[in-house]
Amino acid sequence: MGNVTMDKIVSLCKRRGFIFQSSEIYGGLNGAYDYGPMGVQLKNNIRDMWWKEMTQLHDSIVGLDASILMHPRVWEASGHVSNFTDPMVDCKQCKSRFRADQIDLNAPCPVCGTRGSFTTPRNFNLMFATHIGADVDAASTIYLRPETAQGIYVDFKNVVSSSRVKIPFGIAQVGKSFRNEITTKNFIFRSCEFEQMEMQFFCKPGTDEKWFPYWREQRMKFYVEKLGIVADHLRWHQHGPDELAFYAKDAYDIQFLFPMGWQELEGVHSRTDYDLTQHQKFSGKDQTYLDPETNERYIPYVVETSAGLTRNVLMAMSDAYEEQELEGGDTRTVLHFHPEIAPVTVAVLPLVKKDGLAEFANKLEHELREDFATDYDQSGAIGRRYRRQDEVGTPYCVTVDYDTLQDNTVTLRFRDSMEQERVAIPELANRIKKATKEYKRV
Repeated sequence: MGNVTMDKIVSLCKRRGFIFQSSEIYGGLNGAYDYGPMGVQLKNNIRDMWWKEMTQLHDSIVGLDASILMHPRVWEASGHVSNFTDPMVDCKQCKSRFRADQIDLNAPCPVCGTRGSFTTPRNFNLMFATHIGADVDAASTIYLRPETAQGIYVDFKNVVSSSRVKIPFGIAQVGKSFRNEITTKNFIFRSCEFEQMEMQFFCKPGTDEKWFPYWREQRMKFYVEKLGIVADHLRWHQHGPDELAFYAKDAYDIQFLFPMGWQELEGVHSRTDYDLTQHQKFSGKDQTYLDPETNERYIPYVVETSAGLTRNVLMAMSDAYEEQELEGGDTRTVLHFHPEIAPVTVAVLPLVKKDGLAEFANKLEHELREDFATDYDQSGAIGRRYRRQDEVGTPYCVTVDYDTLQDNTVTLRFRDSMEQERVAIPELANRIKKATKEYKRV
């Protein structure tokens, strides 16, 4: 990853309005973050591209937006109530808390250095419990969902009966999930509130052997070909016997080379019929599928693709970040976002504020808004404004100068190469669209 560090990513995110610590004026809240003007646009762009890829471009995948609050029996059926735990220990001396599986219990405390100070490991359930209704008692306890997948499973029959989908088909969902992490670290990589992009693909038992490698291929292609992520920054990790869930046939993670090393970005899992079988057992409601062509009745197998949207944001920032040394000893920080996900696509800059250039540039920027996410900047020297746009990843800058008023042309600057060309204003939008379609990272 070269010169990319997490400290540099965090600093840029705050400085340029991507991500802020939640409740910062009150000292902040660990594991919670706010997405600023640039960050929310980047996140939405990645989400929209994923949604288009998984639903609009596939005939056999439909969408869902399930409730965050669900019946508590859902989480009993899924195993989260009894099994969704991490081993936790405390340091008796400094009261710091750690995951027992991530430290050496015989070593000194990483915070205070005291040896032999850890408590006996105990299981800690990661679900956030809350209450519904006026009474606060055991009967009113519900949970904030720790994953979005269960909402898809419990609505499986509703989707089948209310739409024309036939197996094989998928249900896609984007939404927030919540996990009461013992320790949160590495910025937004592991937080208590996060967003997921999941698709559960339902298929006839036996055909999962075909669909599992298909979805593995599709998901890796999405990152390289659609998001423009450097291929060398991605790799597959197959779950070993000690990692594989007892109900799963096979599981792979797409890992990305984050500043802190290789970490999971998305999972592609062959989950068999476990989930629907569990919900049939706990609810007493039939979860089988009647094949209209063969009249067979069976519980479908599931191939799951599960990606973290918030981790995708961190991936995009880390992959795009570069500090470049330029001629003359100058340097610039640049984010090489693919133009399709950049928070700002086109920035319009008047060379100077006087002589009608600002008014002309402002009008042009408003016209370009019909097709692109735009920004207008007239403050400071033109070189400094280019640097500001580089730092938020704007792929195209349009400069309005004195020649513009004479021949109706502007200078179009390309972020990655810093090359410039003169373009007639009537051709500008098409030129930008063409450059986006042909974009290859320099």
